[in-house]
Amino acid sequence: MSFDEKIAALSQRIPKIKEHLQTEEATKNALVMPFIDALGYDIFNPKEVVPEFTADFGSKKGEKVDYAIMKDGEPCILIECKKVGADLSIENISQLYRYFSVTKARISILTNGTQYWFYSDLDEPNKMDEKPFLELDLERLKGVAVSEVKKMAKEDFDLDRMLTTASDLKIVSEIKKMIVVEIENPSEGFVRHFYGMSSQKGKFTAFVKDSYTRLVAKAFQEFVNERIDDRLRSALERENITSSKKAEEVISEPLPAGSDNGIITTEEELEGYRIVVAICSQKVNPERIVYRDSKSYLAILLDDKNWKWICRLWFNGKQKYIGLQKDKKEERVPISKVTDIYLHINEILGAIDLLEKPDPNA
Repeated sequence: MSFDEKIAALSQRIPKIKEHLQTEEATKNALVMPFIDALGYDIFNPKEVVPEFTADFGSKKGEKVDYAIMKDGEPCILIECKKVGADLSIENISQLYRYFSVTKARISILTNGTQYWFYSDLDEPNKMDEKPFLELDLERLKGVAVSEVKKMAKEDFDLDRMLTTASDLKIVSEIKKMIVVEIENPSEGFVRHFYGMSSQKGKFTAFVKDSYTRLVAKAFQEFVNERIDDRLRSALERENITSSKKAEEVISEPLPAGSDNGIITTEEELEGYRIVVAICSQKVNPERIVYRDSKSYLAILLDDKNWKWICRLWFNGKQKYIGLQKDKKEERVPISKVTDIYLHINEILGAIDLLEKPDPNA
């Protein structure tokens, strides 16, 4: 199984066992060790994963961090565990904080089995940051977070690249939080910026500030809502047009009496199609994304051309699969539910990039 598949399986397992995990040790065994395994590290090989890792520092002797992932005989990732449901905060990771300063590890993880917070030393060298650069919630998987965590897998781990990524993620996270704050409660500087760019004339008085602050907040809320509505409307219109075309084809070419072509487009397939349209709309006009159904799978295409297939949904059996492009061939990846398609955002967008690449022989 791939990293994405293992993480998806672990996510699906949580609701079934969460209430039975009453201790930190149970959380480690049921959730944290499978997470480390998903990253490709051998949890039973002490050269790769050391449980209860110990390092002496100052007057503190024999204190331990729950796991250390090793590389070339030195810890590269430290992991501190709490039991399921425990609050994750800087107050709860004093040991991890101290270990970070006396080992060569540059990445540390605080987890309660379902939430994983990733830290580095981006603010001060050899001093763990107070805020994580990345957060992963296995109960609410997001494709972007999964893709970033995947970079820490054994086969892909590159410390320099990871630290650059960590720095970028931290900055992006800070900007997103600032955007949220400004949208909900615009600052005076933010309001002044838009007032200065607008067609409004006159001094920026207290009255103007109050009225314009309200209008800026309203404009941003409407902008966000309109963008969401536009994407949903485009996806639904594309689906209706495609459905109408299929209906016209059936009417114009009636089947012999008593015969059946055996093709049924299910609601699950349509839901999967809508998810793929939403993902692809980041790169292309959603109206260019169509589907063609067959007895075996639902093909999702760019520009309604068979050779421009983005992915295929194999939903007709007990086990669902999504067919993804890999080296110009199809790789079928098992999924448990339709929303698992979000775990493959990078592959789907990669297919779009490949299909949109100019033909050098053209």
